[in-house]
Amino acid sequence: MLPPIERSHGVKVTHTDLLVAIVARTLTKRARLNASWTPEGIVPHDDVNIALAMAVENAVVTAVIPRADRANVADIAVRRRDLAERARAGRLQPADIAGATFTISNLGMFEVDAFTAIIVPPQAAILAVGAIADHVVPVDGKPGVRPMMTMTLSCDHRVVDGARAAEFMRDLAAAIKSAHF
Repeated sequence: MLPPIERSHGVKVTHTDLLVAIVARTLTKRARLNASWTPEGIVPHDDVNIALAMAVENAVVTAVIPRADRANVADIAVRRRDLAERARAGRLQPADIAGATFTISNLGMFEVDAFTAIIVPPQAAILAVGAIADHVVPVDGKPGVRPMMTMTLSCDHRVVDGARAAEFMRDLAAAIKSAHF
């Protein structure tokens, strides 16, 4: 039997879809990371438009899920699948790659554990996401095996200092731990 979202929307929800939803909602609480640097100074953005870095033949493109903070996971999954298919076919339109306010680069599917992503100007930050893998970690004072992933945040320090970046990462980790979809 298919999961409800797959049944109703015809798309399989991925870890990336869940991450887009959680990151977008966390950005509404940490708005400084959803801003841009301009010659006039810091410009905050009302909308949370998440770009996803996508590998295509001989390049990487960033396709945008607009207003991701207001979209449900099913809508994010449908939009991500459409963008990925069109990116692979070389059919992205200018509107598909414009207006991003924050980027997620996920190399987990390539079994990369951790990496540092480069900020896409004029955005304030980019989140690098590594592979999900089982690790031995403390669970109730004893060793246990849990799926873990490494996320690395790169920030433009003209917009976001290290303390604000750490607060975002703390909030993001807490949101992931408590996520219910």
